[in-house]
Amino acid sequence: MSTTNGPARADRRLVGRDDELRSLFGHLDAVDSGGRAIGLFGEPGVGKSALQAEVVEHARATGFTVLTARGSQSETHLPFAGLHQLLRPLLSRADRLPALQRHALLVCFAMSDAIQVHPFFAFLAVLELLVDAAADSPVLVCLDDLHWMDQPSIDALAFVCRRITGERVIVLCTSRPEALPFTDPHTIEWTELQGIDDAASAELLDGRAPQLLAAVRERVLRQARGNPLALVEFAGALESGRYAWTEFDEDLPMTTRLERAFATRAEHLDPAVRAVLTVAAVDDGDDLGDVLAAAGILHGSPVDLGRAQPAFEHGLLTVTGERYRIAHPLVGSALRQGMPPAARREAHAALARVLTGHPDRAVWHRASAVSGRDEPIAAELEQAAGNAQRRGAIASAAAWLERAAALSPDPRSQAARLLGAAELGFQLGRFSHVEQIKAQVAGMTLRHRDRSRLAWLEGVFHDGSTGEPAEVRHLVALAGHATGEQDADLAMQLLVGAARRVWWRDPGPAVRHEIVRAAEQVNLPAHDPRLLALHALCGFHERTPMVVEQLARWPADADGEPELAGLLGIAAFCTGDFRHAVGFLSTPVRELRAQGRMSLLAEALAIRAWAEVYLGVFDPARSADEAVRLADETGQSLWAATARIAVALIDAVREGWDTRHALLSEAEHVALRTPNAASSLLAGVQLACGTAELGANRHEQAYGELHRVFEPADPAFQRMQQVWTLGYLADAAVRTDRRAEARTALASIERLVGDAPPTGAAIALEYTRAVLADRASAESLFRAARDGAASQLPWHCARIDLAHGSWLRRQRRVLESRGPLRAARSAFDAVGARTWANLADQELRATGERGWQPTSDPRELLSPQETQIAELAAQGLSNREIGQRLFLSHRTVSSHLYRIFPKLGIASRGQLAAALTRHGDRPPAG
Repeated sequence: MSTTNGPARADRRLVGRDDELRSLFGHLDAVDSGGRAIGLFGEPGVGKSALQAEVVEHARATGFTVLTARGSQSETHLPFAGLHQLLRPLLSRADRLPALQRHALLVCFAMSDAIQVHPFFAFLAVLELLVDAAADSPVLVCLDDLHWMDQPSIDALAFVCRRITGERVIVLCTSRPEALPFTDPHTIEWTELQGIDDAASAELLDGRAPQLLAAVRERVLRQARGNPLALVEFAGALESGRYAWTEFDEDLPMTTRLERAFATRAEHLDPAVRAVLTVAAVDDGDDLGDVLAAAGILHGSPVDLGRAQPAFEHGLLTVTGERYRIAHPLVGSALRQGMPPAARREAHAALARVLTGHPDRAVWHRASAVSGRDEPIAAELEQAAGNAQRRGAIASAAAWLERAAALSPDPRSQAARLLGAAELGFQLGRFSHVEQIKAQVAGMTLRHRDRSRLAWLEGVFHDGSTGEPAEVRHLVALAGHATGEQDADLAMQLLVGAARRVWWRDPGPAVRHEIVRAAEQVNLPAHDPRLLALHALCGFHERTPMVVEQLARWPADADGEPELAGLLGIAAFCTGDFRHAVGFLSTPVRELRAQGRMSLLAEALAIRAWAEVYLGVFDPARSADEAVRLADETGQSLWAATARIAVALIDAVREGWDTRHALLSEAEHVALRTPNAASSLLAGVQLACGTAELGANRHEQAYGELHRVFEPADPAFQRMQQVWTLGYLADAAVRTDRRAEARTALASIERLVGDAPPTGAAIALEYTRAVLADRASAESLFRAARDGAASQLPWHCARIDLAHGSWLRRQRRVLESRGPLRAARSAFDAVGARTWANLADQELRATGERGWQPTSDPRELLSPQETQIAELAAQGLSNREIGQRLFLSHRTVSSHLYRIFPKLGIASRGQLAAALTRHGDRPPAG
């Protein structure tokens, strides 16, 4: 992979780019150490494509497989066009892919008749194709004009860019600065490309136009400002003698001046050639035969390659075999700018006639060929949007629906199609665009059902976390109308949306009662998961026994329906029935993972992570760590924040932290920028902080953190999470002489949950009563707590033993205290709660006992993702199967295992299970 004398060789062709070439060639040299994604951005003509072309030539010369694709302004609506262009040389390898991935990829390219596809499996297929190719030789992926590539292709490529750090794959992109497709530094590292310096500008100009008069030369240098394309084009245009200086007025933007320079090349060409250029400017493909056929229709007589040759000779088009491309994006822009609207429509109509074998492309061109509204074409576009959506091209489907709306003669149909685009925009996380559509639709004539759809979109990006009473009541009213129209599904969609709002931030019991009363009018069976989730989210404890009873009637897999299992998991979680919550949520985690539905998977993992935490399972590899990664990747900031808090709390229990955990700051930022603040998130932050302070024996600080959850005026006040925070508040209270305050909180929670609390509340109440008890009753209450709801949960039993042993020691019953304290220390150690095991050991040391050493846990040597991979490999899954589960390439899985084996002191997969075992069996990461 040597690049000896590479930049020197390139300098003869590419002036003024020594440093950039040296850096880029260096990345190619280092590819065996891992891949990376690099982006170049800058103004048009600054040399991004030229620099990329030089890298391509060098990569080919040094043994790389080079794959290229170029975005086009005319094909941004065409789903997966860029990806297909890129992967065309590798599609023969698709048969080597796992069936699910191969099937998903072919559906994206309309090469399969499947009804539905899950795009993330297609994205994984792209990654696997690249990784497999890289096994033969390193791969350079070049993406020119990424800002004009279709969004589904961009999404796929972003997925790839985030996963190539361990692969022999380099991705090199170019983009305009005002439209960078992704700015996340974990996806791509962008570098701004500036103009070349004065000396290089003079060298380039003199090499291309040595006969320019001195005055002309100086003006070209001044106006071009180091832009290489401008130097060449201005010199050529002025040297021809056909153009005046005013054409290149310095006050005009550089883009405008360059477009004028290109437009002048086409002005005097033969009509047949101009017909070819006109069609090429609006074409969304690269088939030369299609362009020539459409140009013949436009021109009125056949146009062959010979007649079109001047377009290539003048540098306006380039051709390779049967494929063509516009030489520079500014050429296409210049041609379109100078094209009368009627000519543009005629070109689209000609292409529509030619593209009979590509129905979706043809209907788009038919839509672009009409000047007014046209319902039949709008209906065709809507159907095409459905096709795109089934192929996983959600972004393209949204664009097609918006175009269909623009062509709709009926204002109500126009609004319905716009709302469809907005609903897809929500799936894509496009907050500002959805807000624009909502504002547009709000002033239009709507069918009643569409008014309900519009209302549902309000606050949906915050998972309903706004909680405004008026907003909630509006949803309830719309649900009432849907109930009257016998539309139970819409009514429950609206009511569950309202219930989610009151969970995140409670607007008061009156509003919650309205939701419940409206749900009772829908006339659903008592066991309907939507109804159970709604009751649990609304948080009326008198209904909790009914919810728990109905949950018990459902099988753990909800009869194989992941959506229903997810609702049941929410119902169980919100009532505090955490065991059932973990069981129900494991089904959607498994099914959604198998279906590649990453957005819903992230939500299910985040909720399950908290159910596990409340049960005392402190293992980030089971749910929390993956929930953070997937929620970040899918743009779900609330669920990412929820999972981050869980990871911080797990860290507090396992290792402790003295300064505020960085993940909590990120979560708080999300909570505080959410309208009205998401009190549920802030309550979680306080619980994590309070737990960390307790683990560090800082009881005053712990009380201050935890008490905020119980203060109605505090943004962290959360009615339900008080229940699960109560026991930790009691721990802090007994060490800070605040028993009376904590007993007041206990009495309030007792009134809140009633006489039949579910497991979570029962554990908290039994523990708190014992910790806050007076001397006479404490002993019996500690025994009752140990034998009660917590009896089968090691973490909670250990907390009871620690509190009991500490109480006995303070009562000067030192010998008696050692038994429960030893049990607490062992149990904490077994569940990985090192910080709390140390607390129990400190108490034992105070009794005079010494000599304990924590048990070594091999999982502590691994990252959460490494733990997931190791456990799946120990279960016998292949690297490809593990990669498909975790949305990684099989080579990345192999690299992780290569690092895992020496950490665990083993040499083979067969030794993994034994190496991971500690204190008996532990449940694997889900």
